[in-house]
Amino acid sequence: MLSFSLGASVAVALGVYAIYTIFKLFYDEVTSPLSKLPGPKSDHWLLGNRQQMFKNFDGQEGRWTKEYGRNLRINGFFGFSHFYTTDTKAIQHILSHSYIYQKPAQARYSIGRIVGPGVLVVEEDEHKKQNPAFGPTHLRALTPLFVEKSKHLRDIWAAKATQSGGTAKLNVIPEFSTATLDIIGQAGFNYDFKSLGNAGSRERDELHDAFTKVSAIGDPEKTLLGFLRMTFPSTTPSTLRRATMRRIGMGLLEESKRQAVAGVESRTARDLLSLLVRANMDKDIPESQRMSDDDVLAQVPTFLVAGHETTAASWTVYELAKNPKIQTCLREELLSLDNDTPSMDDLNSLPYLDCVVRETLRGNAPVPTAYDIIPLGTPYTDRNGIVHDTLEIRKGQWIVMPILAINRDPGHLGPERWQRTPSISTHIPGVWSQMLTFLGGPRACIGFRFSIIELKALLFTLVRSLEFELAVPAGDIGRTITPIVQLPSVRSDADAGSQLPVLVKPFVQELRNTVGSLIDSNPFGFVYKP
Repeated sequence: MLSFSLGASVAVALGVYAIYTIFKLFYDEVTSPLSKLPGPKSDHWLLGNRQQMFKNFDGQEGRWTKEYGRNLRINGFFGFSHFYTTDTKAIQHILSHSYIYQKPAQARYSIGRIVGPGVLVVEEDEHKKQNPAFGPTHLRALTPLFVEKSKHLRDIWAAKATQSGGTAKLNVIPEFSTATLDIIGQAGFNYDFKSLGNAGSRERDELHDAFTKVSAIGDPEKTLLGFLRMTFPSTTPSTLRRATMRRIGMGLLEESKRQAVAGVESRTARDLLSLLVRANMDKDIPESQRMSDDDVLAQVPTFLVAGHETTAASWTVYELAKNPKIQTCLREELLSLDNDTPSMDDLNSLPYLDCVVRETLRGNAPVPTAYDIIPLGTPYTDRNGIVHDTLEIRKGQWIVMPILAINRDPGHLGPERWQRTPSISTHIPGVWSQMLTFLGGPRACIGFRFSIIELKALLFTLVRSLEFELAVPAGDIGRTITPIVQLPSVRSDADAGSQLPVLVKPFVQELRNTVGSLIDSNPFGFVYKP
C-alpha cells in the first residue's frame, strides 16, 4: 500500500511538472516581446521557417531583411519565436557579451556530438581555460608544413590529370580533406594520418577512420531538437568510434606530457597539443585556470574538426573556376614570386591573393549562421505601427545572427571594398577583416590565422600549377547546410550530398607582355594593377 501511494505520488508530481512546463512554454511564447516584431509566417507546423533558411538558402536571408527590416522574428520548432537580426549594433552587443548570450543547449548538443566538450561547446570559465594560442610565431613555423602538403596534393592532382589524358574530373571536397587532415594531424598533435595518396588503401589509419565516421552529419532536425535525445540515443558504432578517438588521443596526450617533462626535447615541439600541455604545466598558471587531462583531451576532436575543415578552400576553387579571368589574374601574381616554397611573410605580401581570400570568405562564410540565447542601431516598427530602438530579450530566447547576410550586405559592395573600409563595418566586432566569418569578441574563432595561412598556402601551390574549370554549370551549384558549416552541392544530384565537381589540368605557362588589360572589373569587385 505504501509503495503504491509513493508510486502514485511520483506519477502525479511528474504529471504536474509536465503540465506546468508545457503551460510555461506556451505562456512565454504568447507574452514574448518578440511577438510584436514583423517577420515571415511559418511554412511548416513543426519546422517553422527552418526549411526556408536551410533548403532555400541562397538569397533567402537578404529577402527577409529587405521585406521586414534588420530586426525580425522567425519561427523555430513548433512555431516558437527566434529573434533574427542583421543589426550591427545589436550584434556588437551580443558578441561583446558572449558569456551572457550563450549557445542554446540544442546547438551545443549538436556540435558536441561531433567535437566533444571542447572549446566550441563549453561556456563561461571553461571556455576561458580551453583557449590555446595560435600566434604568428607558431604559424610561421608551421607554414613549411602547409606548403609541403599542398605540393603533395598538387602532385596527386597533376598525376590524375595525366592519367586521364590531360584533364581530371575531381570532387575537390574530399580531395582537400585528405590534405588538411594530414596538416592538422602533424600541426595539431605531431601525428601522421598518411591520408594523401592512400585513398582506397585497406590499411586505413584507425584514428582517421574513427574521426571521419564520427564526424559524419546525421539528421540536423534530430540533433537540434533537444527532447529527441532520449528518444533516439546515439548509436553504438558512433559511441565506439568516439571511444577509439579518446583512447588514441589519450596516448598522444601522455606522449606530449612525457616530452614536456623531459624539457629539452619538448621545447622543439610545435604541435598545438604540445603547446597546450606545456602551457598547462607552467608553474605560474593559477590552479583555477589549469586544465584536467579530460579538458586537454577534449581538444583533440575539436582541433581535428576545425583544422581539417575544407569549406573555405572548396568555395575558393568554385569562385576561381567560375571566374577564369580572376583565376588568371591571381596566377600571374603568384608566378611573380620566384619561390615555390613561400614563407608566411611571402604569402602575406601578395595583395591579390589576400583580396581573393578575403572576398571568398566574406561571400561564402563556412559557418553561415550563429545562434545565441539588446540596443538596436536600426529601429524597428512593430505590428502595431510603434517604433522601437531597443528590444527586451528574455532568458532562454534564441537569437539568430545570419553571418552570410551580414557579410554580403548589398549596400556595401563595389570595387573599392578592400581599398577603403566601409563605415558600417566598424560596428561589427569581427576578429578579422571587418566581417563575421570568424565571429568576434570572447568567442571569436581562435584558429582563424591558422585557417587563413593554410588556405593561402593551398591556393599559392595549386593555382600556380593547375587550372580549374567547373564540371557542371555554375547555376547547378547550390549549398548544403549542415549543423556546423555550408558546403557546395550539385542541385541536379542533391541526393549525393556535398560535392564540387571540377575539371583540373596542368597550367602551361605562356609569355605575356602585360596583364594590365586582362581585367577591368569582375564579380569579386577587384581591379588588378601589375
